[in-house]
Amino acid sequence: MEGEFVKKLIEAGVHFGHRVSRWNPKMAPYIYGRKNSIHILDIRETLRGLLRAKKYLNQVAAGGSLVLFVGTKRQASETVQAQAERCGMPFVSERWLGGALTNFRTIRSRLGRLEELEKIMQSDEINTYSKKMQSALNREYRKIYRNLNGLRSMNRLPECLVLVDPTKERNAVKEARRLGITTLALIDTDSDPSSIDLPIPGNDDGIRSIELLLGQLADAVLAGKAQNPELQKNAGAKETAAAPAASLASPAAPATVASPAAAAADSESEQVEA
Repeated sequence: MEGEFVKKLIEAGVHFGHRVSRWNPKMAPYIYGRKNSIHILDIRETLRGLLRAKKYLNQVAAGGSLVLFVGTKRQASETVQAQAERCGMPFVSERWLGGALTNFRTIRSRLGRLEELEKIMQSDEINTYSKKMQSALNREYRKIYRNLNGLRSMNRLPECLVLVDPTKERNAVKEARRLGITTLALIDTDSDPSSIDLPIPGNDDGIRSIELLLGQLADAVLAGKAQNPELQKNAGAKETAAAPAASLASPAAPATVASPAAAAADSESEQVEA
């Protein structure tokens, strides 16, 4: 099974790095060689990083904590949104707003404004405004929706950030480090791996590469959720349209999650699911 997955990684171009002239010397341990002035990443290091990341995400999800997916570059935006929605986690796929983590209270207030605008636009109240005011409300709604819609389910700070290209998302990395939030990233040869807790060396510009690796990480989150009976119970309640009072219950307190280093130590012997 591992051999088949390695073949998928190669077919997706996960091993292709940037041009030699753009490399970050700190990525040297993850580089296998060079070909035609392009660095080639070591697939074995990609597998090791992926195993550690999956082990850690599994524990985070099993504990009931949140994982925030972040990827605003054009190649990653759609995939980040699709995989985050698939595993029921918040995401940022359009633009990282400064203070999304460090000024979380303000972000929650803007989400409240988004819900208020939706109520106005979905009811007859919108017709009581002038056409100029309706246009202004529509612009405000589109702007807030584009930037914050993916954060609706983030009712508390996440335990972990999953990033595509930490160089592009450096503001998100800075905020996470300031708050002590674990960072996990798909990182290419032009980035600094020392700023990331759990780096996964790989091509962060190829759409197929991003889809394959993020799909594996989303699978790990889903597997972790399946281990938590409380999460399964809540999911079942939503699907069967439980009483409104049930939706007001406070979320279960997240269990203690092992540190990334401990998760990494336990994961070397595991196999990546194809």
